[in-house]
Amino acid sequence: MVTRFIQLRRCLAAVICGLAAVCMAGGATAQGRLDAQYVVTLAGVPIGQGSWVIDIRSDQYVAAANGKTAGVLRIFSNGDGATTARGHVSNGRLIPSSYASRITTDRKSEDLRITLAGGNVKELSIEPPSPPNPDRIPVTEAHRHGVTDPMSAALAHVAGTADPVSPEACNRTAAIFDGRLRYDLKLAYKRMEVVRSEGGYQGPAVACAVYFVPIAGYVPERPAIKYLVAQRDMEVVLAPVAGTRIVVPYRLSVPTPLGLGLMQATRFVTAAQPRESAFNAKTH
Repeated sequence: MVTRFIQLRRCLAAVICGLAAVCMAGGATAQGRLDAQYVVTLAGVPIGQGSWVIDIRSDQYVAAANGKTAGVLRIFSNGDGATTARGHVSNGRLIPSSYASRITTDRKSEDLRITLAGGNVKELSIEPPSPPNPDRIPVTEAHRHGVTDPMSAALAHVAGTADPVSPEACNRTAAIFDGRLRYDLKLAYKRMEVVRSEGGYQGPAVACAVYFVPIAGYVPERPAIKYLVAQRDMEVVLAPVAGTRIVVPYRLSVPTPLGLGLMQATRFVTAAQPRESAFNAKTH
């Protein structure tokens, strides 16, 4: 049971990191910042917590997240991780250039780095390398083209001039590569609602259904993969970053065999950035 839960947790992490990519549809002409904190629970029991800082300027952007296990999950696995992505803005489009992730647990540490150009993976480094598995669907060179990394994908721009917190923020599909897994995330509009964080944003948000479609880099017979593919009740709620047309995950819910998995913002502070200010974002 513990092994199966850990496998499912890894798949859920991939979904959480990449789900906002489905909203990315063009440029970001404004400047803004998000400083958020999240808690993760399973069946109502806290298992993790993290922070997320996004800083978007006229020509560059940076996004950074930190997380660690908490509560009962520490009995099975004690770990923490940090992820940072950087890129530039060209003709109003967000162009990712680098992605780095470090995860440390009781059993091992992992460093992953991706270099991208024009939506294509140019360099990939994983230490230690993944062990070979003949049952794994191989990731080909074609699978590394026309993709975005998970953290850059979290900078989700909604095209147009209407309110970005709208059904249009859903109804998207994204191609995501996280260093191992190539997958699509499909969103579909469900409803509008109002969210109220303990600190920061209180206002309208849009709820979207989330569908996970693995493409390559996975073992088809693994129970966690089968479960996520069959899942029809995953949901993400998107909220806006002030001063921009960007919406990002405020809450994510994923039913699991052990109960409802929930990632919820407890602090969600956003602010528009002066266009003349220099780019100097935090990365912690």
